[in-house]
Amino acid sequence: MKLVIQIPALNEEETLPRAIAALPRTVPGFSEIVTLVVDDGSTDNTAEVARLNGADRVVSFAIHRGLATAFRVGLEEALTMGADVVVNFDADLQYDGADIPALVAPILADKADIVIGDRRPGKLAHFSPTKRVLQRLGSWMVRQVSGVQVRDATSGFRAFSREAARRINVFSKMTYTLETLIQAGFKDLRVASVPVRAHPVPRASRLLASPTKYVLIQGANILRITALYKPLKIFSAFAALFLAIGAFFGLRVLLAHLSDDAHRHVLALWLSAVFVIIGVLTFLMALLADLMALNREFLEDLKLRESRGRGGELQRRGTGETRRTTDETPVGAEDA
Repeated sequence: MKLVIQIPALNEEETLPRAIAALPRTVPGFSEIVTLVVDDGSTDNTAEVARLNGADRVVSFAIHRGLATAFRVGLEEALTMGADVVVNFDADLQYDGADIPALVAPILADKADIVIGDRRPGKLAHFSPTKRVLQRLGSWMVRQVSGVQVRDATSGFRAFSREAARRINVFSKMTYTLETLIQAGFKDLRVASVPVRAHPVPRASRLLASPTKYVLIQGANILRITALYKPLKIFSAFAALFLAIGAFFGLRVLLAHLSDDAHRHVLALWLSAVFVIIGVLTFLMALLADLMALNREFLEDLKLRESRGRGGELQRRGTGETRRTTDETPVGAEDA
């Protein structure tokens, strides 16, 4: 069993040595532990520091591409390296590497596909009121949209089974935390939470520099991912709203007609017709979007089968997955 611990990093040359040093060298259930650092276009010496401090592999972007992209590329690279379980660990010293064995335990016991490190943010003194509110709001929205019962949806300290890592797709460029959990609910992946320690970070949050922007982007991502996987549900709700408004105005016209006062409600008649037409067109869009979603799921299934087959072929050939590499792999802005 191979455990890959991936660390997305942006200008973390000061904290990265301590972050790597905090990682466990042995974890029960694994014969090999590999450290992967994804350098998100840092302008300092993050990549060099990672290599000098024991990272087994470093992937570097030519330009800054965002946390979500770094996370996604890290998952892909970990799978290429033959990971059975992937742990995402931040470089800002917020989490404790000693909690990794507890984090991966539900996956090893086949009780979960994804495990979230629950920081219990409501009890953390170093969390600002704004951050606590946003965390609670994000967790509540995830529960409502996907049905996944998670208490700390914004936690980046999480573990993925190989199957979950293959099935998760990240579309956002800012952050992956809520999006991956919503996908997990839609794809029937089992999600568990385990309590972990959380320490004050030595710098200000880069994602919460503008809380308003963060909320708007996360809200848009939640709506987009829900519409992507459950378009019929989203568009049908809008269609029902338009039809209800059209029916309201139509009822007014009907009542006016019965009272011989229809000529005074010409505007209501026009509004009724407009909203009914919009409602019907929106419902037709819902059906079309649902067909597109079924086609996308089919393509994802084909890609997953191909990935499984490629992984099995690599194992049969003995690709030397256990070798240690400290070569930096540059990734240009155009790479996926």
